[in-house]
Amino acid sequence: MSATPARMSGASAPDSAHSAAFSLQRFSLAGRIALVTGAGRGLGLAMARALAGAGAHVLLNGRNREPLDAAAAGLRAAGGQAQALPFDVSDPDALAAAFARIEADHGRLDILINNVGVRNRKPLQEFTVQEIRALIDTDLVAGLMLARAAAALMLPRRSGRLIAVTSIAGHVARADDAVYTSAKLGLTGMVRALAAEYGPQGITSNAIAPGGFATEANQAMLADPAARAHFATRTPLGRWGEPDEIAGAAVFLASPAASYVNGHVLVVDGGMSIAM
Repeated sequence: MSATPARMSGASAPDSAHSAAFSLQRFSLAGRIALVTGAGRGLGLAMARALAGAGAHVLLNGRNREPLDAAAAGLRAAGGQAQALPFDVSDPDALAAAFARIEADHGRLDILINNVGVRNRKPLQEFTVQEIRALIDTDLVAGLMLARAAAALMLPRRSGRLIAVTSIAGHVARADDAVYTSAKLGLTGMVRALAAEYGPQGITSNAIAPGGFATEANQAMLADPAARAHFATRTPLGRWGEPDEIAGAAVFLASPAASYVNGHVLVVDGGMSIAM
């Protein structure tokens, strides 16, 4: 009786090793072309770094070339493939020109991570109509335009990943943040609608909803000891997230491992959205 388990253990070891290797290969992005918007710093750069580390050729987008060039150089120095692609996502002509260049240079686009966004925290009554429209244009309308342009390059291959970075603000509302919250909840609706529209063509659409991360965008809160401590107590983990902690979610949704995930919002918030 004792010999049987020994033989089974010896026989299963190669199978286990093969299975583990196969599982890791499912997360590979080798040969993929990826565009990450808002990639000059913070979460965008962390996700771009993760995609490059998984083998993708990453195009880093933002409005200003200098930080993008520096970020791309850092990714290349680490052994990745990356280049800057500066343009304003809220400018239709600039967006169209950028995607024409992607098609000319690479012939396709496999992954879009729409991370760019702006925030203006104040009561709704203090917004001008122009301010409302400017925020909605950047945080929601640009997301639709980016997804449309990306899908146009993905449809001929019947394959692709559309990934939007929303926010837990689209799930848990707070006072004096109505315009941003509306835009982020709109992105959630967009992701679900595109999942239904493009799923039959082999293109998945998903989102990542970050909570509180220690990034440049949150420097004012991080610099205030009381605000920093108060925010940390709102998460079951009792702390802010570090930018690299969003990397796994980005690689997963962009990879073959997520081939049957469509129309999903992956919350990465330390549990804030489920805590009382």
